Amino acid sequence: MTDFRSVDVTAALFEYVVAHGTPVEPAYEAIRADTVAAAESAAGMQIGADEFALLTLLARLVGTRTAVEVGTFTGTSALAIARGLEDGGRLLCCDVSEEWTAIARRHWDAAGVADRIDLVLAPATETLAALPADTVVDFAFIDADKPSYVDYYEALVPRLRPNGLLLADNVLWSGRVIDADADDANTAAIRRFNDHVAADPRCEAVMLTVGDGVTLCRKR
Repeated sequence: MTDFRSVDVTAALFEYVVAHGTPVEPAYEAIRADTVAAAESAAGMQIGADEFALLTLLARLVGTRTAVEVGTFTGTSALAIARGLEDGGRLLCCDVSEEWTAIARRHWDAAGVADRIDLVLAPATETLAALPADTVVDFAFIDADKPSYVDYYEALVPRLRPNGLLLADNVLWSGRVIDADADDANTAAIRRFNDHVAADPRCEAVMLTVGDGVTLCRKR
């Protein structure tokens, strides 16, 4: 396929993109500032302002009452999803770090969304396996350890309702997915996940070049 269209997203162009969408809320900026101060180089694990707006919009579009996030870090993506929940909706966040999620808890409380979020600190595969058998998920977001992406996907897709959405972050892995010389474990895991999704007849999927790459899957 040779139909190739793209644009180099400079810092100035990214600012233009963000400025021409729904304004970024102060709570997002507050979490980002705290994360940069506390995590330094690891702060890059946060989602960007464009992806924040995308998560909220998509959660609203599908009428999300039950959402699951795998990989919470300092809570920006969880805040985005919580903003998009229907009245009475709940978000289950799966993470293993007390240190980083303490930042999230503080900001969720300040933003008025803490009462919509259930945070479980345990391996996500265990948390998902322990969900009641009749749990139906409207919206899911995966942004955690890359070698377990397929496991998280397989735990969530059977629970997705028809037309429910699952998003996975970092699916381009800074472009390393097409670098023939990149053979580290994380790159191999992302490639494996991408191939797995592309071959799955249960969902239709599109890979977006937002941030570090986001795959959007709709349950058939």
